[in-house]
Amino acid sequence: MKSDIKLIDSKGKRLDGRKFDELRKIKIEAGVLHRAEGSCYLEWGENKILAAVYGPREAIPKHTQNPLRAIVKARYNMAAFSVEDRKRPGPDRRSREISKVISEALENIILTEKYPRASIDVNIEVLDAEAGTRCAGLTAAGVALADAGIPMKDIPASCAAGKIEDQVVLDLGKEEDNYGNADLPIAISPRSGEVLLLQMDGHLTEDEFNKALNLAINGCKIVSDIQKKALLDKYQPALEVD
Repeated sequence: MKSDIKLIDSKGKRLDGRKFDELRKIKIEAGVLHRAEGSCYLEWGENKILAAVYGPREAIPKHTQNPLRAIVKARYNMAAFSVEDRKRPGPDRRSREISKVISEALENIILTEKYPRASIDVNIEVLDAEAGTRCAGLTAAGVALADAGIPMKDIPASCAAGKIEDQVVLDLGKEEDNYGNADLPIAISPRSGEVLLLQMDGHLTEDEFNKALNLAINGCKIVSDIQKKALLDKYQPALEVD
């Protein structure tokens, strides 16, 4: 029961010992798949995500082609074994909704006009799910796109904030997501600050919303630094040899 779970202790610490403005541990590795143009493996808390980019290539069937720009098709999928109660394989309503919002976010940051009539396919596979998989998936997709050499205005970064026990906090964990009051996932272009994705589940006052939004934006900037480090870790040694 919700009343039996104390999400913040008497010292102001959360269930996993984090402060209100602290992210879960994040690990990112770029270029993990050899048959994709670009790829990324990401661990965020207990989430484990694999993202792969294919293209740009001719959009098929032809009637889907746009003569002025590429189309971006993101496919978000949770593996059947990614959750405790085995999930039915294949797309469901939630995965289709997340696929759509990630596609739209990526279309706004990729320079799609450089590839008319083409398709850029981004596959996001959730291998192990805790909480915040859409933010983790979009973050992994950004690194995979950069690894593929897809021209973008910036590398998109994503993070969420929310409210638990009337306290606005950064990066909800599993129990906080299940029993908290609200969740606010966002994605931004770190360089310009442009918001690429913003959704909300639950209820926040105007002040709480502004506080959560600022927390999430700051979280995105931290995530952005980790993304850049992952790409440097892959490509810097090769550059130094040259």
